[in-house]
Amino acid sequence: MNLKQQAGERAVAFVEDGMVVGLGTGSTAYYAIRKLGELVRQGMKIRGVCTSQQTRDLASECGIPVVNIEDAPSIDLTIDGADEVDPVGQGIKGGGGALLFEKIVASNSRQNIWVVERRKLVQQLGAFPLPVEIMPFGHRNLLRKMQERNWNPVLRMTDDEIFTTDGHHYIVDLHLGSIPDTRQLDSVIRHLPGVVEHGLFLDTVNRVVAAGPDKV
Repeated sequence: MNLKQQAGERAVAFVEDGMVVGLGTGSTAYYAIRKLGELVRQGMKIRGVCTSQQTRDLASECGIPVVNIEDAPSIDLTIDGADEVDPVGQGIKGGGGALLFEKIVASNSRQNIWVVERRKLVQQLGAFPLPVEIMPFGHRNLLRKMQERNWNPVLRMTDDEIFTTDGHHYIVDLHLGSIPDTRQLDSVIRHLPGVVEHGLFLDTVNRVVAAGPDKV
């Protein structure tokens, strides 16, 4: 069993019968969803709120009943991955391209659990490129403004095509190296016209399940 699977399956222990569960996107959340599918087949009754079409397809494959977020006034618990987590629980997410929907689901959840390999626990955020979801309209002008701030923006591509999110937006990855002040950067990015959301998840997580070679 690899580390991602260990972390994902361990987090499922916090899910209780009858819960509405937010289902994250990415390679570690994948294992949590598959484990939840096993429990559903054994009789556990839960409903899932998905953070991407990819996750919805997986949940359907695993037999997990799915509801739209509009039909779930509150979500009991969300299990999702993270790309970096600092010592006080601030994180970077969005490597899988679902950061906007992930942040909406997280903000409507009573509890948030992140599942990660232990190597993703860092002293300071920023080595992982920070994803920023942006409007296609005027995106080249926005990229220039980001470059002027020395954020080293790179428009995300897939097979020579611009990557498009489930919300029909683009993603720019900022290669910052380090983020000394997450709250200041959060404020500056939010005030750039054309930005929809960014991958700094501040004051979001309640518990981080981290798997290392020796223990979870």
